[in-house]
Amino acid sequence: MAPAEPRRSTTAPGPLPGEDAPGRRRTVRLVALGTFVVALGLMLALPPLDAADPDPTGPVSHYPPVASTAWTVLTLGLAAQSAALLLARRAPQTMLVVVAAIPVLVAALASRSADLFGLTTLPVVVAVVLAALRIPLVRLWPALAAASVLVVAGGAVLWALLAGGFRADPAQGLTTSIGQGVLQAVGAVGLPLLVTLVVLSRREVRVARTAEATAVDREEDARIDAAVSRERAAMARELHDIAAHHLSGIALMSAVIDRQIDTDPERAHEGVRQVREQSTAVLEDLRRLVGLLRDDSPAERAVETVAGIVDLVERARLRSDVRLEVLPAAGAGASRPLGDGVGPLAQLAAYRTVQEALANAALHAPGSPCTVTIDDRADDHLAIGVENGPATVPALGSTPAGGNGLRGMRERAELVGASLQVGPTEAGGWTVSLRLGREALPTPAPPAATADPGTTTEGPR
Repeated sequence: MAPAEPRRSTTAPGPLPGEDAPGRRRTVRLVALGTFVVALGLMLALPPLDAADPDPTGPVSHYPPVASTAWTVLTLGLAAQSAALLLARRAPQTMLVVVAAIPVLVAALASRSADLFGLTTLPVVVAVVLAALRIPLVRLWPALAAASVLVVAGGAVLWALLAGGFRADPAQGLTTSIGQGVLQAVGAVGLPLLVTLVVLSRREVRVARTAEATAVDREEDARIDAAVSRERAAMARELHDIAAHHLSGIALMSAVIDRQIDTDPERAHEGVRQVREQSTAVLEDLRRLVGLLRDDSPAERAVETVAGIVDLVERARLRSDVRLEVLPAAGAGASRPLGDGVGPLAQLAAYRTVQEALANAALHAPGSPCTVTIDDRADDHLAIGVENGPATVPALGSTPAGGNGLRGMRERAELVGASLQVGPTEAGGWTVSLRLGREALPTPAPPAATADPGTTTEGPR
């Protein structure tokens, strides 16, 4: 028994978008280093810039001297925050809480860095973005809440130690410090989170649209492939019906000619003429089929109908014993056209079915009588049957690719919703029975002419 696959943690953070594992590690390192470099650069640049352009209306800023205790503690705090960003891949929630907790310690140890203390929110902003990119908001909100509380606490500690707001009026000092801390938490946590969620939602929409477009393209390709397959099957059936009918007759007549060429030259010459007619017919049908497939040379081709089965049987009589039995409608509708009410596609299927059945009979049961029956008596359907007896001479055999004829019959019958039954008879022959439903009621025969009631055939009295 194979060892069970270890269960994967459902709380594992997801990857940063668009990055593989080595790329994600490199990206997080660059982000952490960039955050510290930017924060350190601002620490060094803000005092000279403020001194170069002082604001006489605002409060005077007191920046800690470079390398002083307050400046060093703030620098170490920013370095610790930047280093904590490296946990973004493995523990983004812990990383966010640690980055937000370090400023509280900095405020307690270096309250004289108040004018530069706002730089500690930069790593918090970066931590919020990294965490929101890796795990969903439904699992991140506890860490976000803890980070917000810590940001508020850092501002309150700095206010209490620097301004002594809690000694003069504790209630007012608490209210003021919390209010400033909330504003700082909104700027450090709320706004970056909102921007990140907007970016993620747009990315998800873009991915969804891309997936939808891909699905549409695949569906269109599947439809095209299905249409091509149907067309290929239709062309294969048409080509088989055309070639098998004529070529089987040519093969049969060639075998007869081979036996008659010495004993009955006159009959052999007649057989050769029939082979020539069949060859010309198959070439003409193939030329029409190729014309239908080509776009630059449209070809007109008559659609075979049930009435054309009569001519089909007449041509088949030239090479074998084929009989035709037509059972027309009786009564008032006796003069209606043969196959009236049957759709053109169904009539073509009937014609091809009889054509294939005659070709199979000539190939597998040469010399046996074959009967084609067209029963047009019912008003709701048309029945066609082709039955041949057992072979009286050795069969010519079938090709290795045999069996396509019966399959083509079934496909055509299924296409027009007809009922097809094929199989051997008790006498050792073969029978094919096709039943086609009528799409419309047969056309009624015109009423018989009657004498005008106002006239009489009698002479004057």
